[in-house]
Amino acid sequence: MEQFLIIILMFGALYYLLLRPQQKREKARRELVRSLEVGDEVVTNAGIHGVVAEVEDAVVWLEVAPDVELKMSRDSVAGRVSEAASADADESDGADEDSEDGG
Repeated sequence: MEQFLIIILMFGALYYLLLRPQQKREKARRELVRSLEVGDEVVTNAGIHGVVAEVEDAVVWLEVAPDVELKMSRDSVAGRVSEAASADADESDGADEDSEDGG
């Protein structure tokens, strides 16, 4: 009987440590894809950064440069680029440039 209880506890731990967090991440990704709006700055699974220019049913048009738009699957969007992350990246780029000039 104890062995059966141990197996049940192991399956419970497996669910809470592996499966549940993955389900939460997938739910958050689905919500992100549903909530895409024109003007959102996003990054795709391929690492392409762009601004949403148009949203259709299953397609998103990303402006990646002035007058350059890519037609991509809506599911290929990995996440939004936050303003704070952009500011941090700009600050670290500036620090790298200063260290190169000083050396």
